[in-house]
Amino acid sequence: MRKQALGLALLLSVTLTSCFAGPHQLRRTVDDWDNKMYVENPWLDAALWVIPVIPFASLGATFVDTFVGDAYAFWFKDAFSGENGTGYKHHDVGATRNMHSLLDDGKFLEITGG
Repeated sequence: MRKQALGLALLLSVTLTSCFAGPHQLRRTVDDWDNKMYVENPWLDAALWVIPVIPFASLGATFVDTFVGDAYAFWFKDAFSGENGTGYKHHDVGATRNMHSLLDDGKFLEITGG
């Protein structure tokens, strides 16, 4: 009985922890929605953070990503393909002013355009 429980615990830990990494499609879609909302109406976006619609949507999306989307991407597309991992392409909100990712040589708190 102990060996079976240990085996199940090991299998679950290996399976589930690998799925914390991945493209996070749902969570990043919520992030894109938040970004688009902020660009179009900062006051409404702030209200959805205070109420807290966006934080709960992000938490739910993270949960679903971990058990569905990221698990699928990792185990069926990336782990054994011998290629790079699956990326996520963010939605372009068409903002006139932008902050850039620090990974893209962006400068901290620099706003360009407009």
